[in-house]
Amino acid sequence: MLKNEPVRTLLLENIHKDAVALLESQGHEVETISRALDEDELIKRLDGVHLLGIRSKTQVTAKALAAAPELRAIGAFCIGTDQIDLGEAARTGIAVFNAPFSNTRSVVELALAEIIALTRRLTEKNSAMHAGVWNKDAAGSHEVRGRTLGIVGYGNIGTQLSVLAENLGMRVVFYDTADKLALGNAHRCATLDELLELSDVVTLHVDGRPGNSGFFGEEQFARMRPGSLFLNLSRGFVIDHTALRRYLDSGHLGGAAVDVFPTEPKGRGDEFRSELRGLPNVILTPHIGGSTEEAQADIGSFVAEKLHRYVVDGTTTLSVNLPTLALPLQPGNHRLAHVHHNVPGVLAEVNSILAAHSVNIEGQLLGTRGEVGYLLTDIGQDYTEDVLTKLRGMPQTIRLRVLPWLT
Repeated sequence: MLKNEPVRTLLLENIHKDAVALLESQGHEVETISRALDEDELIKRLDGVHLLGIRSKTQVTAKALAAAPELRAIGAFCIGTDQIDLGEAARTGIAVFNAPFSNTRSVVELALAEIIALTRRLTEKNSAMHAGVWNKDAAGSHEVRGRTLGIVGYGNIGTQLSVLAENLGMRVVFYDTADKLALGNAHRCATLDELLELSDVVTLHVDGRPGNSGFFGEEQFARMRPGSLFLNLSRGFVIDHTALRRYLDSGHLGGAAVDVFPTEPKGRGDEFRSELRGLPNVILTPHIGGSTEEAQADIGSFVAEKLHRYVVDGTTTLSVNLPTLALPLQPGNHRLAHVHHNVPGVLAEVNSILAAHSVNIEGQLLGTRGEVGYLLTDIGQDYTEDVLTKLRGMPQTIRLRVLPWLT
């Protein structure tokens, strides 16, 4: 990217207008596409693009990253980032940002609404009314107060759900592989089996790491209490949908609500296929856990700001794949943003090159994360192109940028 060249930004999957407005107000040249792109389409569109914004459906593969030499950063305008090859992005010096908190409340409210709807059998009553059947029978309809909610995954969403569920009078138990502090009166279960045996409602809020694929299936559904309810608002691939259908058909489970699926349509109007279609006691929603206007506006502003700050001053706060650094850029300085392989001696070699060219260091910050290191160095404006050539020629260098102007 050359000095004074506009930042070319591509936003896919109908990202909120607030993101577009923020980036355009900062001088970005923004192109928007309302749908997800497959790999071949993405590769064609990434030519000359500096920043990419996606949601959950576009897969950013190693092949796509290799075809985008100008790409500087990717924004996932959602919580999950498993649709992006994070390792390859880091190895090519591309920062990735997401919105880990912005849609938490929206997901929690949907989970609570579904718990109440299933516990009161609202889906079945609604269908009967639309069919002209008046049935005031209270059989099988319950209050949520006094019932036990089992939360699998006690992160940002799980903890907030825990607090609000207790406010509704529910007992809360949770299970997490990490050591998490219980909020309120919530009880931590030592094992998943313990949670399943205690819970009237089980809800999944786990992350998208590969190790979670298929972890909830036949054995877990069998251990759930007869007549209990099941919710999945996390990732589609973490449960066995065929097994879930079987336990719903048998009556062992009283109902389910599912918002995420192993394979999802790319765009609005495309056919949705699932083993769970057609069941009166199942709520199916099209991956809308975080799809409220409030959440999408917050996500749009949050991720867009992260992308902009990265291209302006190299800040990587809350990056999911690069070391987290934030160094205020002082007027009159230039900044060298150096992504490199995490091996000993990089800092010494960079400073040796600067010293050999009489370049004074005004500020410096180094961080490492796995195989990658990230170094921010503030220097005066008096430097030669030979300095940049030497730094780029270091065998450890992955990518070097000069800020506030990008080169």
